[in-house]
Amino acid sequence: MSAVIKLKNINKHYQMGSQVFKALDDVNIEIEENEYVAIIGPSGSGKSTLMNLLGCLDSPTSGEYYLKNSLVKDMTETELAQQRNKSVGFIFQSFNLLPRVTAHENVMQPLVYRFITASKRKAMALESLKRVGLEDKVNHLSSQLSGGQRQRVAIARALVTKPHILLGDEPTGNLDSKTTKDIMALFDQLHDEGHTIILVTHEQEIADHCQRVIRLVDGKVVNDSRKEVLHV
Repeated sequence: MSAVIKLKNINKHYQMGSQVFKALDDVNIEIEENEYVAIIGPSGSGKSTLMNLLGCLDSPTSGEYYLKNSLVKDMTETELAQQRNKSVGFIFQSFNLLPRVTAHENVMQPLVYRFITASKRKAMALESLKRVGLEDKVNHLSSQLSGGQRQRVAIARALVTKPHILLGDEPTGNLDSKTTKDIMALFDQLHDEGHTIILVTHEQEIADHCQRVIRLVDGKVVNDSRKEVLHV
């Protein structure tokens, strides 16, 4: 397998008065295609900073990030936007759905900036909603959906561009335990179908679904372990 993500000596530092805060400290990680990875650690460990870098939402202070063998720091703003739109699907703890439009319209949003006809966008969004079991909720507003349904809409939105990588930042953080199990079963299924999945979490039970666990403490990778996980 080839690495879809390669981080070499990544640092992210913030100046805080006379002090320097090291959010990420010499991080070296390679993630291969179809890996199922949890990035775990306590609050302030650098998990979300790392997720923002992986998603090209932020840039490191130093070091090199290769996304699908392309050096991210050499990309133009247009190329970065294209990578975010095509290669990476984001799933957030707070769902980040537009409140005054339907589930169908929310899922179509990432397709707006592509040269795709309206009818094709609608069909792709409907297919993605069916994929997460929400074909009967296409015309519902976010306020009419439960937390689990809203997260499924967010996953459908992430999937609609057919990205190589799915990034989830505490994707079950606002969900009850039963809904969390349902959403993790969906992630398990997506991984079994070939998606590369990276989940940031502070919950061990979420990490237990993953085949690889990268643990951060104070911006450093302190453990990187793999295991065999059978999804049922």
